[in-house]
Amino acid sequence: MNFIFLGPPGAGKGTQARLVQEKYGLIQLSTGDMLRAAVSAGSELGQKAQKIIDAGKLVPDAIMTGMLAERIAEADCENGFILDGFPRTEAQAEALDKILGAQGKQLDAVIEIKVDDQALVRRITGRFTCSKCGAGYHDEFLRPAQPGICDTCGGTEFARRTDDNEKTVVERLTAYHVQTEPLLPYYRRTGKLHTVDGMAEIGEVTRQIMAVVDSSLERV
Repeated sequence: MNFIFLGPPGAGKGTQARLVQEKYGLIQLSTGDMLRAAVSAGSELGQKAQKIIDAGKLVPDAIMTGMLAERIAEADCENGFILDGFPRTEAQAEALDKILGAQGKQLDAVIEIKVDDQALVRRITGRFTCSKCGAGYHDEFLRPAQPGICDTCGGTEFARRTDDNEKTVVERLTAYHVQTEPLLPYYRRTGKLHTVDGMAEIGEVTRQIMAVVDSSLERV
């Protein structure tokens, strides 16, 4: 079973992908993680990417899709994978279709986690984490039980990502609407697109996503 999770930054794609991965034994794939692994391993594509990164340029689609093709051909992806953060453009979606076709694989479903922009800004700008153990919190929705003390490890120092500010979040949302949202009709035409309500409680979002995965499993 192979899936794509789509949605704007902060929609919860990573969290939900991990839950699906744990339940169904799929592999969660992030292009960022793949890029870092290839660079660290010193592979041919990794070396090319490193030179481009060192020059301060964006890694082109050809290298990213090449890394993806190599990664999904590995043995641990035999049971299936979840793509989180890829594809971002229609050109990448078309390249992915070719990769899957060449390997005799296919997408089972594309799951869109739909969330209101204003809610996302509040959700993202309120995030902070424990500097010691990485436990996540939020100014409005998930504060430590004891103010200033991490529930998990008892740490007293917290941090926020520098890009979790309103200006940056709005820019990222704009980029998503311009570049990635056009993928929705692309996948809708294939009949593989499923939309879940990302504004619901986390458990309800998970239930909706699991229902899509279960339905796909029944068709295998």
